Amino acid sequence: MDRAIDASELDGTLAGRVAAEPGGEHIWRCFACGTCTASCPVTEVTERYNPRRIIHMVLLGLATEVLTSDFIWLCSTCYACYERCPQDVRITELMHAIKNVAVREGYAHPSFRAQVGLIREHGRLYDITGFENERRAELGLPALAEQPQDYRHILASTGIEALVQPVEGGAA
Repeated sequence: MDRAIDASELDGTLAGRVAAEPGGEHIWRCFACGTCTASCPVTEVTERYNPRRIIHMVLLGLATEVLTSDFIWLCSTCYACYERCPQDVRITELMHAIKNVAVREGYAHPSFRAQVGLIREHGRLYDITGFENERRAELGLPALAEQPQDYRHILASTGIEALVQPVEGGAA
């Protein structure tokens, strides 16, 4: 954060909305020790991802800055922070909770939209080509067939399809 915070920008309900999500219930335990950030392999690649800073921003109520950011989507779900947190904040699950709030409020990241599109199209995150099935046959494994219709039903019935659509007038 490279600017002064204007108190009128703060959303005092953000931490509560995150805490109400599965995985977010332990956010209040964080005392900003930095163990999560020190444990994080993504932080070594980019300073933009800093779990301690993200948690602090949520607790402050910087809703727009957090929910519209790219950095909440950078968690690799390696669980290194989760295993080391002395307060059992469960940071990996907390990042999922923050992303759930973001998507529900109309801020679906382009990478998330792309993943939903791949699942809709192929029933998985990649297209099955002949190469994959040739390799599986060599290993004595059965061929994979794309069956996206089952996943399309799940996407539609859970409401994810509607959540990843761009919102008119802003939130993308």
